Amino acid sequence: MKKLLSFLLLMPVSLVMSQETAAEFQANLNREFANREESPLTDEDFKVFQSLEFYPIDEKFIVEAKFVRTPKEKVFKMKTSTTRLPEYKKYGELLFQIDGKSFKLNVYQNIELSKKEGYEDYLFLPFSDLTCGKESYIGGRYIDMRIPKTKTMTIDFNKAYNPYCAYNHKYSCPIVPLENDLPIEILAGVKKFHD
Repeated sequence: MKKLLSFLLLMPVSLVMSQETAAEFQANLNREFANREESPLTDEDFKVFQSLEFYPIDEKFIVEAKFVRTPKEKVFKMKTSTTRLPEYKKYGELLFQIDGKSFKLNVYQNIELSKKEGYEDYLFLPFSDLTCGKESYIGGRYIDMRIPKTKTMTIDFNKAYNPYCAYNHKYSCPIVPLENDLPIEILAGVKKFHD
């Protein structure tokens, strides 16, 4: 039985290394969900699982964002789908445009995870958008990132994935902060699992 509430188990292993293409990302995500040892699916869903449903890969939703570091942020407890309150800090802001409109997302660093080998530069980008509750998971989606070495970051929304609690209530997942709710439809990444 998997350990519950471990942040490392709340994201598929392949997501940690984000150099893969969106197509590779999606194929790896499907492989992990089809693997009994890694899948967050319930036993009932696992028996009939064939594939996650994704929006078509769209280059429009691969954006270059200006990265603004926010170094004096205080550590805070992020709300989750359970009573767990993991510590995060806002690491920076990502400023970008889609269809000529300007948007901003905050990117966060998990304090506990940043102390683990291999995750020192891991950043967490949770977001919600106008598809949430319709075609995508009502609770929003996540993208995994790395601390940039430059003042720009690429956000590939085609790599957006659902929190594990979208598939199984036994998991504890961070809730997307209100400031990361986008007033636009992000027609990219994984869709919701059940209608």
